[in-house]
Amino acid sequence: MFADIVNALGGVGLFLFGMIWLTEGLRELGGSALRHALAHFTRTPLSGAVTGAVTTALIQSSSATTVTAVGFVSAGLLTFPQALGIIFGANIGTTVTGWITAILGFKLDLGQITLPLVFLGALARMFGGPRLKFAGLALAGFALLFLGIDVMKSSLGGFEGLITPDDFPQDGIVGRLALILIGMAITIVTQSSSAGVATALAVLGASAINLPQAMAMVIGMDVGTTVTAALATLGGSTAARRTGLSHVIYNLLTATMAFFLLTPYSALIALPSVPVDPQIALVAFHTGFNVIGVILILPFTSPFARLITWIVRDRGPVLTGALGKELLADPNLALDAATTTFDTLVRAQFAYLARRIAHPQATRDEAAQLRRLREAITELRGYVEAIPKTDDASRAAQRATILHLLDHLSRLHFRCTQDNRIAAFSRDRRLRRLSRVFAQCVVQSGTAEGLSMSESRFKRLRHLMRDQREIFRLHTMEQTPGRGLSAEEMSLRLDAMRWLHRVSYHLWRISFHMLKLQQGRAPASPGREAAVDVLTD
Repeated sequence: MFADIVNALGGVGLFLFGMIWLTEGLRELGGSALRHALAHFTRTPLSGAVTGAVTTALIQSSSATTVTAVGFVSAGLLTFPQALGIIFGANIGTTVTGWITAILGFKLDLGQITLPLVFLGALARMFGGPRLKFAGLALAGFALLFLGIDVMKSSLGGFEGLITPDDFPQDGIVGRLALILIGMAITIVTQSSSAGVATALAVLGASAINLPQAMAMVIGMDVGTTVTAALATLGGSTAARRTGLSHVIYNLLTATMAFFLLTPYSALIALPSVPVDPQIALVAFHTGFNVIGVILILPFTSPFARLITWIVRDRGPVLTGALGKELLADPNLALDAATTTFDTLVRAQFAYLARRIAHPQATRDEAAQLRRLREAITELRGYVEAIPKTDDASRAAQRATILHLLDHLSRLHFRCTQDNRIAAFSRDRRLRRLSRVFAQCVVQSGTAEGLSMSESRFKRLRHLMRDQREIFRLHTMEQTPGRGLSAEEMSLRLDAMRWLHRVSYHLWRISFHMLKLQQGRAPASPGREAAVDVLTD
């Protein structure tokens, strides 16, 4: 008996490894296309539920779908109500694993082909190209699923007659609640509701439990996933914590509804006129109450989203609120969040710059804002450096471009701390005129005109400041100390003019790289003249 228990646990382990490899392989094979599909087809909570269900069924991971939805909300690609639709649909998509397990794993004998499939998958993984190796990983994972089921079936067969439904809590309110707790415990331990459902199917097939008991356990397994989700979002971004809470509340509501469906469903399948296989009936119940739950919640998605938003308020720095540690597991989502955050920082820095030029004397509030911007830039740099490197050349270029942009933004931020040079604008007629042109250009860049117009405008501004720098230098040098200007004042005004030129360069390069980032193209090198401009003084 001990050997059978050990073998059964080994079967669960094989199933879990199979799920991990299958999910990883499928996600790498179609991850980019599926992410684009999620963002493109999710327009309403209903369309989000459909895309969430399909995506989860294809990649066999509701967690991956949910994290993607969180990333899209953080990046501003989806609203929270739209993401809720994806999360609801993911609950339906994850039940597909139960159907695959029940039909292919228990109704068909695939034991003879699983080991050859593992061998083929291993060969493809070791010697295949970029896509073939992930296909091999998915194939090996798929085979391990059924190898694990086969081991569980053969091991649990030894318990026939030794463990019966009478050994488990009986059908009743207290007994059902106890079985729900058992199902929760199984999911918490295995970290996979799919593995829990497969175990329930195996135990049901061995007649160790009856169908009503298995249904109560499956309800608990759905609730158990909320514990994992809640723990995973602790300390995460606002979007992640809202997603975790919505997942918990929604699954608890669905589980409550499913609890009250146990009696009528058990009575229905007990009718002589409804001959049904117990394992098929179990996965049908699992899918059924999840579908009903989505149908009931979808009309109330907006008020539900408002409730979650009211409970989970924004906290921490608003500038870096999109950066979530949970997104670092997926470099693509993390880079999208970093890009969105950089755009937020740029707009805040540009707005500060325009106000500061218009009113050279810095207030206490402006000094605090400048300090928050510096902290946000430092946090974003650390986040980007923590993003795992990827083989995707375009994503690697995006990561490098963001780091390069952060260098320009850091230099621009440093320029904003040079109070003496900014204050010098008010002491010279030419500087006042040029600073007004400068501020107007920065203000116009904050409108919804697009990056292409901002880039061309800043390029013209840079050329203007470059030309005016030499003219201003000659004009100022003519005013010798004996003719009205002290050497110190002359030096300060020249520094102020150089400040305008250097800042215009950083503005141009930031807009230039952001435009290329938006277009998905690798940025060009700054060139010889830019190398001169980048020198600090």
